[in-house]
Formats: sequence, C-alpha cells, structure tokens
Amino acid sequence: MSQRIFVGNLPHSTTEAELTELFAQHGAVSSASVVKDKFTQRSRGFAFVEMASDDEARAAIDALNGHELEGRTLTVNVARPRGEGGDRGGPRGSRAGQSRGERSSRGPRRRYDDRKPW
Repeated sequence: MSQRIFVGNLPHSTTEAELTELFAQHGAVSSASVVKDKFTQRSRGFAFVEMASDDEARAAIDALNGHELEGRTLTVNVARPRGEGGDRGGPRGSRAGQSRGERSSRGPRRRYDDRKPW
C-alpha cells in the first residue's frame, strides 16, 4: 500500500523532479507534488510524496527528516488525512453564524439616526 509523506520547509526553488530524485534513494516513488500558490505559481515551501510501500516510506522519513537541502532543514513525516487538519470551515477570523449585533465587542451597530449630534 502506498504511503503519503509531508515534506515541509522546502526551498522555494525545489522542483518535483528533484524531490523525486531525493526520495528515490530510499525506495520507489509513486508521485511527488510541490504545492504552489494559485495566483503566483510560486512554491509554498511544502510538498507531498507518495512512496510505493510503507517500509520504504518509513525509511525515507527516518533518513530525510532533519536533512539539509539548500540551507534549509527539511521536516518530513507521515501526511495527515485532510479531515484532521485545522479549521477548514472558512477564512480565518470568520464570523459566520453571528447576528449583526454580535460582530463587535463594542456592541450593536447604531443607525445613522441614533447618533448623537456633536
């Protein structure tokens, strides 16, 4: 069974071919994908690698976690399934589900007519 591996703190110049070559030293690589920003197409500094077997994946994790690549120390571990990540319910700081008056700690918004004349 294939094992999915998370690779963090990657140099932004790392390509999928270089990543495949690095992990192929420890076993058969099924796929390697560098995660890129959808607007700039620049690497976001992490990637996912799929190894053919669990034993090869464990060997790659043990060998490459803490490995230095272009001056950066890699973080390599088993990738968590998508559901276990952080709060993926919306943008950070989202106030979905709050009524209009609960949005601020300053109290409900006042209408233009309710303002005090200066």
